[in-house]
Amino acid sequence: MLLKKYLPKSLFWRSVLIVVLPVLLLQAVVTTTFLQRHYDGVTVQMVEGVARELNFAVAEVEAAADLPSARIRLAELARPLDIEFALDPEMEVSPEALRRFYDVTGGAIEETLKARVRNPLSLDLIVFDKHVDARIRTAKGVLQALIPRRRLNAANPHLLLVWMGVASVLLVTIALLFLRNQVRPIRELARAATAFGRGRSQPFRPSGAEEVRRAGAAFIDMRNRIERQLESRTRMLSGVSHDLRTPLTRMKLALAVADDNEEMRELASDVREMEHMLDAFLAFARGEGAEEAEPVDPAALVDEIAHEARRKGTEIAVFSQIETPDEPEVEVRRHAIKRCITNLVENAAAYGENTALSLRLGRRFVEFTVEDSGPGIPADRRDEVMRPFTRLDEARNQNVASGVGLGLTIAADIARSHGGGLTLGDSERLGGLKATVMIPR
Repeated sequence: MLLKKYLPKSLFWRSVLIVVLPVLLLQAVVTTTFLQRHYDGVTVQMVEGVARELNFAVAEVEAAADLPSARIRLAELARPLDIEFALDPEMEVSPEALRRFYDVTGGAIEETLKARVRNPLSLDLIVFDKHVDARIRTAKGVLQALIPRRRLNAANPHLLLVWMGVASVLLVTIALLFLRNQVRPIRELARAATAFGRGRSQPFRPSGAEEVRRAGAAFIDMRNRIERQLESRTRMLSGVSHDLRTPLTRMKLALAVADDNEEMRELASDVREMEHMLDAFLAFARGEGAEEAEPVDPAALVDEIAHEARRKGTEIAVFSQIETPDEPEVEVRRHAIKRCITNLVENAAAYGENTALSLRLGRRFVEFTVEDSGPGIPADRRDEVMRPFTRLDEARNQNVASGVGLGLTIAADIARSHGGGLTLGDSERLGGLKATVMIPR
């Protein structure tokens, strides 16, 4: 679980790990094997040869009759051995070896020379870039030998690692290009599915591997079936609307020419209520599904809704918080969102004396909040009130406002069709109900 927490979430970067980690592991294994078995082994063999030459030079110095004779003999050995010699009776030999921490072969040189050279010696691998300064104690003084570094380890051993690294980078780059091409169709499918979930039909053409193309084709078939179902439902409801409005119209005409008395007025009220119920049901069932999404300025939309509410006599306060002034528009179905917020505003105005409409426009979402000073809805019944044709007598008196219990249901349906949702809570500002519609951008 701890490892899963730090793993990348996207398919592309997980695929990158699947490709890159084995390459890095192979590089580490090859590098370790090369350095320990090949490179160090070759270095040890070369150093052993130089150690034998140094032992020979020490033996010649100690076999010489005097110091001048020893120096003459060292001069004779310098050219054939390719080593610069010096003999100093006053020089001291310290046991430590000086080398840089990143000198990979320095340790092997030090261990091998100290093991193979019989006399005490000290090494300096720092002062001279291309030579090793070796000082050996002899009977006639300290023998200083400047040994070319190329005689102690292989020249340019890093080229193998460099070429291996360059080849790995090239191969990984090619693999990443192929991976990106394989992941792109999956991302396009995800974008098309997300857009469809938010009520937008985004063009999509299946591509990529066979499995991805099959998934894309299945998504297109599913989207087409859902769109055909919505279209069929809309046509059916249009027919139902026509069939039901015809007898209602005849009844209204009959009432218009009938005598004006108490019974006729009650019958006319019933006809108006039936017409209102029919309009609400058709609006709920239709769901504004045929409308296309378009860029909308939510701040202007909120001002428009508030203006229309004030024309109907509603006292409403408007609050706006724009966090993205450079991107003031959101792609939504304008009339659907307007109907959603208008339903919430009318509901709030019916049950509370004070109403507030707030807008918060963020980078990733847009949030509409409608609050009232009414009695509110108990927390344990807020899910129930979202169901169609549901009204809560205890919380909100059924005689206060006309309706059939579809206002919140229509608002929630529109919010879900945009990929968002409707939540109910308690208003801290006015003390009544707070309805929040959040829609992703």
